Amino acid sequence: MAFTYSEKVMDHFANPRNVGEIENADGIGEVGNSKCGDIMKMYLKIEGNVLVDVKFKTFGCGAAIATSSMATELIKGKTIDEALKLTNKAVMEALDGLPPVKVHCSVLAEQAIKAAISDYYKKQGIDPTPIVGDIGDCDHCDHCE
Repeated sequence: MAFTYSEKVMDHFANPRNVGEIENADGIGEVGNSKCGDIMKMYLKIEGNVLVDVKFKTFGCGAAIATSSMATELIKGKTIDEALKLTNKAVMEALDGLPPVKVHCSVLAEQAIKAAISDYYKKQGIDPTPIVGDIGDCDHCDHCE
């Protein structure tokens, strides 16, 4: 099945931003979908409630890499509260859209950020659930079966 990707998706796939790991990260979140094989790991460095550095490692398709890259760009330098407001829709819009069967990649990017922020709060001895909410999963992606 052939997909048409925007120039922004192709750019973030070919030249991903913020790839790598952060040593002694303040928050690390890993999410994935065993059906389609996409796995995202997000690393956060937080100082004074601001995400001063964000990195990712993604195993998956081009759309998964592009959404991870764009998501890190959209939250870097933002407060935790601003990062928590980032939606998969906003990631897709920033990339000028995704094919319908690739929407799950943007969902995983949103979940990876929330998982990393949850980890940060847990390390602070704070229950993240009232703040971050339920991270959920991407098992609704029936196209991956």
